Amino acid sequence: MKSLRPPAVPLVAVDPYFSLWSSGDKLTDEKTKHWSGSNVPMCGIVRIDGKPFRFIGADPGHFPALEQTSLNVLPTRTIYTFAGAGINLTLTFTTPALPHDLDILSWPLTYVNFEAQATDGKAHSVSIYFDILTEIATLHTAQKVLWSRVNIGDFTALRVGSADQPVLEKTHTERIDWGFFYLVSPSGQKSVCMAANCGEMRENFATAGTMPVYDDLLTPRSVAAGWPALASAIELGSVSKTPASAFLVLAYDDVFSVELFRRRLPGYWRKKHADIGSLLRTAVADYSKVLERCKAFDEEIVADMRAAGGEQYARLGALVHRQVCAAHKLAVDFDGSAKHFPKENYSGGFIATVDVHYPTSPFFLLFNPELLKAQLTPVLDYSESPHWPYPFAPHDLGDYPLANGQTYGGTDLPMKYQMPVEECGNMLLMLAALAKIEGNAQYVQKYWPLMQKWSGYLKEKGLDPDNQLCTDDFMGHLAHNANLSIKAILGIAAYGYLCKLSGKEDEAAQNHALAKELAGKWTKMADDGDHFRLAFDKEGSWSQKYNLVWDKLLGFNLFPAEVAKKEVAFYLKNQQPYGLPLDSRAALCKNDWAVWSATMAESQADFEALIAPLYKFADETKSRVALTDCYWCDRGEIRAFIARSVVGGFMIKMLSDEKLWKKWSSRAK
Repeated sequence: MKSLRPPAVPLVAVDPYFSLWSSGDKLTDEKTKHWSGSNVPMCGIVRIDGKPFRFIGADPGHFPALEQTSLNVLPTRTIYTFAGAGINLTLTFTTPALPHDLDILSWPLTYVNFEAQATDGKAHSVSIYFDILTEIATLHTAQKVLWSRVNIGDFTALRVGSADQPVLEKTHTERIDWGFFYLVSPSGQKSVCMAANCGEMRENFATAGTMPVYDDLLTPRSVAAGWPALASAIELGSVSKTPASAFLVLAYDDVFSVELFRRRLPGYWRKKHADIGSLLRTAVADYSKVLERCKAFDEEIVADMRAAGGEQYARLGALVHRQVCAAHKLAVDFDGSAKHFPKENYSGGFIATVDVHYPTSPFFLLFNPELLKAQLTPVLDYSESPHWPYPFAPHDLGDYPLANGQTYGGTDLPMKYQMPVEECGNMLLMLAALAKIEGNAQYVQKYWPLMQKWSGYLKEKGLDPDNQLCTDDFMGHLAHNANLSIKAILGIAAYGYLCKLSGKEDEAAQNHALAKELAGKWTKMADDGDHFRLAFDKEGSWSQKYNLVWDKLLGFNLFPAEVAKKEVAFYLKNQQPYGLPLDSRAALCKNDWAVWSATMAESQADFEALIAPLYKFADETKSRVALTDCYWCDRGEIRAFIARSVVGGFMIKMLSDEKLWKKWSSRAK
């Protein structure tokens, strides 16, 4: 089976701001970009026996590109190989996105490793040049930047940041213009690091193998005024059959990461490190150990995904891993507790969106339930505060990076823009899944009045929902939504499950019995022959009933087995070339929900049949962006949404195997 050709390749995928990708079939086809599409160029040039070849970026175009021979995207690593002029060059980007280890997961950095090996039995002189433009620290090219050298232990780092440093002053921006980017070349390597005009440095290196004599550090400079860059030239020396290697560290210290209820919170890594210098010293010293851990993690999780869902499922899971992690920011609160915030990339730009938490939750339920708690705690704290007087759960906590209260729908929060049944069901189901993993409901005891309030709302409003939005709000308002009704029914059962684990046996039995009764009513209300309807009052309509998967995963067994069986059979007959439509209104696929629906299948063959067109989309689409979760499945083109965390929902298949669920979730530190 040929390798997956990703729609875009993760290179430096750390957090919503520090996230660089390649959208070309080859790394030399395009400029590297932020996930949002704006250029943040990196350049790589290798000199082999005095001849220059590009291996990163489209510029400078007058130097030939070294032939790219392979690409392998793994959960924490992206590995390119190149060949030419008698050597193989392996380039590896490693972001230590190890979700079971919060300390390392929070490191705001990526390692870049270069390894050269002769292939023709001869020795070759090899040197490497790498640079990144200083617009990495700005929103636009007119902003002025300041760059400098920083002594960190026995090595020196180059640093750049905007001249004005507007810390946490902007929302609704895709990139950052505060904090400082660092380029680190560890001691012991034959390297020269410079901050100067990128054109001058590239030409000097390519033609003479040298760098400018002095840094250009005289005045603040905008990118538009001279394209300044931070660069490193590394001498690998005479390379033979024995590989020669070197590495760089790319890091970003955002100073303060998010604001939570008017408190400015730094990155979680600051819990152990007083400053970025301390972190970078540790990252350099532990480089080999961290890479070994990443390699072991990649190999084990890919093998488990392959066993659970097949080869195509495993490759999709490997592709989305860093995308999920990089759509979040892990911060530390004043009491030392972790707070974990997703940015609703591309779509609303919100922070802590509950119906983004929900589709992403299988990823964190599998790898580290503490991370899901770190996401839900701010929502729960806000919900029980006087600032949220409503009987249902909120949609969000603000506009990223400011989590100071819901903004979706405007300041007056009219009911037209709320998702009351959606968010109540989401919260109760996620909390029940957490309790299942932990075997107790201790976490929710502090918030028990909210559990009662939200379950009460679902009992009153959930079976036959009013005309309202659900998480698929891009499809508009819908009354009598059958899939939303499933969520409400399962939400009531989730509350009953929490009651059971809390020793409230009578209340648990009552809620489970009610949910069972409502499931029976639903089966009659939604029946439409060989499938179940999109809306109870719309004969001939249909939709994915992806919420139903929790009836299986949480062991509620409310709905007759025939419901899921009939739905899956219908899905298999109604797939488009690039996926299963969300519903009968349009040929629009949400691939996260499609994996949830596929997980309801009884057979592995049916699951893999529903995954195959999702893989085909990723492999063939001309929409060359970080994997979208919303696209036209008849023609394989993006409809909306880029680089969002919701593709973490792909991990829901892993939750259908309790041994895998327990194996991975138990590793959390």
